[in-house]
Amino acid sequence: MKKLFYFIQTAMVCACGLTAAAQDIHFSQFHETPLYRNPALAGIMKGDIRVQAVYRSQWNSVANAYKTGSFNVEYKSKPGQGDDYMTLGLQAYYDRAGTTNLTTTIVMPAINYHKSLSDYRNSYLSAAFMGGMVQRRFDRSKITTNNQYDNGFDGEDLVASGFTYWDGSAGLSYNTSLGENENNNLVIGFAYHHFNRPRNSFFNASSVVLDPKMVLSADFKADVNDYSTITFYSDFMKQGSYTEFIGGLLYGLKIGPLIDEPDYVLHGGAFLRWGDAIIPTIKLDYRPFAVAFSYDVNISKLATRSVGRGGFELSVTYRGFLDKFNTSLDATRCPRF
Repeated sequence: MKKLFYFIQTAMVCACGLTAAAQDIHFSQFHETPLYRNPALAGIMKGDIRVQAVYRSQWNSVANAYKTGSFNVEYKSKPGQGDDYMTLGLQAYYDRAGTTNLTTTIVMPAINYHKSLSDYRNSYLSAAFMGGMVQRRFDRSKITTNNQYDNGFDGEDLVASGFTYWDGSAGLSYNTSLGENENNNLVIGFAYHHFNRPRNSFFNASSVVLDPKMVLSADFKADVNDYSTITFYSDFMKQGSYTEFIGGLLYGLKIGPLIDEPDYVLHGGAFLRWGDAIIPTIKLDYRPFAVAFSYDVNISKLATRSVGRGGFELSVTYRGFLDKFNTSLDATRCPRF
């Protein structure tokens, strides 16, 4: 029984792609999953609607590939006549891992309020909350227990092969334009995930809980010249005894006759997940869509077994203005990161 217990708990951790001290998965294109980073990053964009989807396939060379998908949608509106904004969002997530098909499904609505701090520039303090339902399950028929080896019967006292719990996150962020150029922006944020410490076990009597996760983010975007930009993204995460840093930059080249509204923007760059992977990334903006592709080159202790292969990710983003008569399109000041 104990061996089965440890097997299931270990499988849950391995499905997240982290160490035994943490439970959450990670995305290499973390900058394309703003609500998953911090619900207070919702709505920090040029536009009043954003829809994003990310697909990740990890560790194909080591075990059954881990399949992960993220979907988020955000709608930003003005609640009054001032410069404040409010964003409503939804974060959905699906992950399936290993031979037992350990599956996690998350659906979480979010709300973010952006308070204007300046009368003459883009400067906002945002506070957000996100909460919803999480379901985890696995295929018990694909597990072989000690009792089955001994007498051919399962015989393990496992109540269910799935469970559901409620989870919540809260966050703050500050974003501001820098200097006279509104295209130069800085965003910093702090998020506190799993603040309710939900139970994280298939055993009713277990005291295993999901450790709270703290995420500190810092992003920066600036024009290099009339035809190019640089964008820097970074996250530092701590969950239990596990810590992770990921950061890097993208260089963007504008293509088209109009500098302010180019036909395309082609981005290329790389990110580093400290001690784990180097992540080359390319991205193409073609208004109102963007498509990005990245690949993890494993540099961790697993590199020998994985032959350097980690996982690839594909993201698709739609960003635009939903209603020209009730929108931030004509506002003189709004988040533009």
